[in-house]
This record gives sequence, C-alpha cells and structure tokens, in this order.
Amino acid sequence: PVTPALRPAAPSIMLRLGLSCLLLRVFVVSASEFTFELPDNDKQCFYEELEKGIKFEIGYQVISGGNYDVDCFVTDPQDNVLYNEKKKQYDNFSHTTTMRGIYKVCFSNEFSTYTHKTVYLEFRHEDEKPLLESMSRVTALTQLESSCVTIHELMKTVTESQTRYRLREAQDRVKAEDLLIRVTFWSIGETVLLFVIGVGQVMMLRSFFTEKKGSVAATT
Repeated sequence: PVTPALRPAAPSIMLRLGLSCLLLRVFVVSASEFTFELPDNDKQCFYEELEKGIKFEIGYQVISGGNYDVDCFVTDPQDNVLYNEKKKQYDNFSHTTTMRGIYKVCFSNEFSTYTHKTVYLEFRHEDEKPLLESMSRVTALTQLESSCVTIHELMKTVTESQTRYRLREAQDRVKAEDLLIRVTFWSIGETVLLFVIGVGQVMMLRSFFTEKKGSVAATT
C-alpha cells in the first residue's frame, strides 16, 4: 500500500520528466513534407540553402500516376551530382554537406508522354548544435535524460511509421478508385453488349417466323 506521505511526490516527478523531455533536444531539426503534381514531359526542382557540415535526408514516393515511378537527382552548390536514380517508385537519401550553398532536388517525368504523377516529398536537416548552451557539457547523461532521449527516438520512429502507412493508404486508395472506374466502364459495356445481343436475337427469331408465314401463304 502507498502511504499518504508518498502520494504528493508523483506529480513532481511527472512534471520534472515532462520538462526534461521538452528541454532535452540535442539537435535542432527542420523538416518539411508535401505532395505536388508532376505533369508529363515536365521536371520540377526544389532548392534549400544549407551550411557546411549539416546532415540532410530526403524521402520521396510516387502516390499516383502511370507505373508509379519518377526520376530523381540531387546536386550540390557546384552542380556535382550527389544522387541520381531513374524510374524509382520510392527511395531515401542522406548526405552531410561539405560546403555552404544551395542544394537542389529535382524530379523528372520527362520519360512519360501522357501520364502525370503525384509525388510525396519529405526533406529534413539537422543543425548540429545544442538547443540550450547548458547542454554542451561533456559529462554523461543522467538516467532521466537518457529516458527522455529514448522516448524521443521512439516518437520519431512512430512518426515515420505513420507517414509510411499514410502514404501506403493514399496509394492504395488511388489504385482502388482507378479499379472502380475500370470495372464501372466494363460493366456498362457488358450491359450494352447484352442488350444489343438480346435485341438481335429477337429480330432474328421474328424474321424466321415472318419468312415461314409468307412461304405458307404462297403455297396455298
């Protein structure tokens, strides 16, 4: 049993844990995610200015259109190609900058002549400096701080998993809607075909009886 003297300590511990988790952010992370339309025979590029020594990550996935593939390449401020892939449905790329300047991420649908694509893009980069100056110490983390770091990493994993599931759901929904349209038109075509065949059979049977009646009248 818990004694009454120990009960007031629980809110204080939870408050300290919450404040520590809010303050214990070792890196300042900047991220952006969005979807965009990529028409056929077209190319779109996105630009980001980064300092030297910054690690950035890129993740993309084609949600709809054609064979769900796209060309992608990344260049540094001197137009050196850091990443170049052809007809990929999805991929991830990470790199640590070696110079300050504008980095470019481009997506190309120039190989497609009639289908446009919908692409999801996530771009994140980390500034490798503490959020608080007091956290630049070289001593080991306390047990509370280690727990907060673990919780933070687990939350990042959960967020990434939710993003993947959301993209998969969007892609499956597009496929299901496309299949629904095809099945609907196929059903309409079959209905029209059955109607035409039914009318043709009725007309053919009527012609048989009409010819027979005329031939009987001629013989009499």
